[in-house]
Amino acid sequence: MSTIITRRTLLAGAAATSVLPLTGARAQAPFGVGFVYVGPVGDHGWTWTHDQGRKAVEAAYGNKVKTSFIENVAEGPDAARAIRQLAQAGDKLIFTTSFGFMNPTIQVAKQFPKVFFEHATGYQRAENVATYNARFYEGRAVIGTIAGHMSKSGQAGYIASFPIPEVVMGINAFHLAAKKVNPNFKTKVIWASTWYDPAKEADAAKALIDQGCDIITQHTDSAAALQAAEQRGVYAFGQASDMKAFAPKAHLSAIVDDWSGYYVKRVKEAMDGSWKSGDVWGGIKDGMVKLAPYNDAVSPAARAAADELQKGIVSGTIHPFTGELKDQKGTLRLKAGETATDEVLSKMDWYVDGVQA
Repeated sequence: MSTIITRRTLLAGAAATSVLPLTGARAQAPFGVGFVYVGPVGDHGWTWTHDQGRKAVEAAYGNKVKTSFIENVAEGPDAARAIRQLAQAGDKLIFTTSFGFMNPTIQVAKQFPKVFFEHATGYQRAENVATYNARFYEGRAVIGTIAGHMSKSGQAGYIASFPIPEVVMGINAFHLAAKKVNPNFKTKVIWASTWYDPAKEADAAKALIDQGCDIITQHTDSAAALQAAEQRGVYAFGQASDMKAFAPKAHLSAIVDDWSGYYVKRVKEAMDGSWKSGDVWGGIKDGMVKLAPYNDAVSPAARAAADELQKGIVSGTIHPFTGELKDQKGTLRLKAGETATDEVLSKMDWYVDGVQA
């Protein structure tokens, strides 16, 4: 069973709690699992994929669990209220699914020491707070490889959300991979300053196309940029899920986020008492990051190169961030043959040489 807690209810401060009738022993009451989302569950991007994970939990455990979620929660004071509301409603495990929810998660976790919390893409942990993330940069490298092969102008447009390491890392991985195919490749970035705003995303795509970009990729969550690319006759990549249905001609592939296995596992651990705080960063090898099927338009050379890169990443013989690597200012960031550590990646606040942002 599941409960939807609306933003209106949240802002009103009401206790939007599903009251379970005490018709049986308390021990048999469903285990409460809550989710806090930054966007709408219908965005077909980041939030949609997390909600697919929630549904996987329901499918795995049936009436042993009760899930609930609050969508469209802003990264600010609203987040603390939303997280606290789920804890007060009786949820025993709460997933907060956006970088800007990190501090509010830590804050509320101190108030509810017997509740388990999991924060996506952050780095602050506590005894009852774990963190988890996916190595999206691996997928960005794969689509960058395809872009390098498919772009006739040698220019790609990148619609970015906010300048946090996760996003900067993705821009760099995409550009480095494309540049290996075409040394003169250019990646032009427009910051949308939003995770989800279809109008702004579409306008950004159109502006990039006007600047000569014939490939559009994004780290924002709607399909609007893809649809703009379809209308203008250029190629594009989906974000977080397979978005081919929105732009069947333009959509070359997409990074697909799959949280289902992680959520099912962590709920089991919370229910059986084996849950522990920690940090998980899964990638293509772990199945957290996948690639949507390639469009028929993707050339044989692009397919082969993309597949080879995925195999190399899985085997560990290829790392998307391998030196020699310099930033925009010419500063050496990685020596020849050196690969970036997770610490370097998690703090990345610089662009590689050639990114126009």
